[in-house]
Amino acid sequence: MAAEAVGPLRRVLVPTLLPEKCYDQIFIQWDLLHVPCLKILLSKVLGLGIVAGSLLVKLPQVFKILGAQSAEGLSLQSVILELVALTGTMVYSITNNFPFSSWGEALFLMLQTVTICFLVLHFRGQTVKGVAFLVCYAVVLLVLLLPLTPPAAVTLLQASNVPAVVVGRLLQAATNYRNGHTGQLSAITVFLLFGGSLARIFTSIQETGDPLLAGTFVVSSLCNGLIAAQLLFYWNARATHKKEKEQ
Repeated sequence: MAAEAVGPLRRVLVPTLLPEKCYDQIFIQWDLLHVPCLKILLSKVLGLGIVAGSLLVKLPQVFKILGAQSAEGLSLQSVILELVALTGTMVYSITNNFPFSSWGEALFLMLQTVTICFLVLHFRGQTVKGVAFLVCYAVVLLVLLLPLTPPAAVTLLQASNVPAVVVGRLLQAATNYRNGHTGQLSAITVFLLFGGSLARIFTSIQETGDPLLAGTFVVSSLCNGLIAAQLLFYWNARATHKKEKEQ
C-alpha cells in the first residue's frame, strides 16, 4: 500500500513543489529535517500561495471604487508607476525563464491594476482617454514580450522598478497626507500587498537568486509598509470623512 501511495504523491509534488532529489531525500530516506529541501518546499508553497492570492488581492479596491462611484484619494500617477513596476517584473521574469511560482502574481496584479487605471480615468470623466490608455498599454506589452526586444532593454526596465515603486508610493503617501485621509484606498488590498511583498523577498532569493528582483521586493515592502502605516494613522479620519460625505 505504501508503495502504491508513493507514485501519486510523487506526481503531485515533483516538480511542482519539490525537485526529484528532494522528494527522495524527504519521502524515501525520511530525512524530514533536510534544511535545503525544506527551504525549497517553503518557497514553492509561499510562491504559489502568493500567486493564488493575487487573483483577488486588488478586487476589494476595484469593488470599493465601483461601490462609491468614485476614485477619490487614489493617485493616478502612483497607480501607473505601480503598473510599470509590475510590467517590468513580469517581462523580466518571462525573459529569464524564471519559474511561474516566483513571479506569477505580477500577471494577475497587472490585470487588476490596469482595471484600476481605467476606473480612475472613467470616474474623472475621461472614459475615452481610459480606453486609449488600455490600447496603448496592450501594444507596449506586446512589443516588450516579442523575442526581438533586446534583453538589455528588459533588464533596464526591471532596474527602473525601484525608482518607479518609490516615486509611486511617495505620490500616494503625499496624496493621503494632503487630503488628511486615505479616501477610497482599500485597507484589505494595501495589507495584502504589504504581506505579499515581504514573502516575495524570500521566494525570489530562493527560486531565482536574482539580486535585482529581490532588491525590488525589499524596496516594495518598505514602500507598502509606509502606505499601510498611513491607513492605520488615518483610520478614524477615514471614518469621519465617510460620514461627512454621506451628510
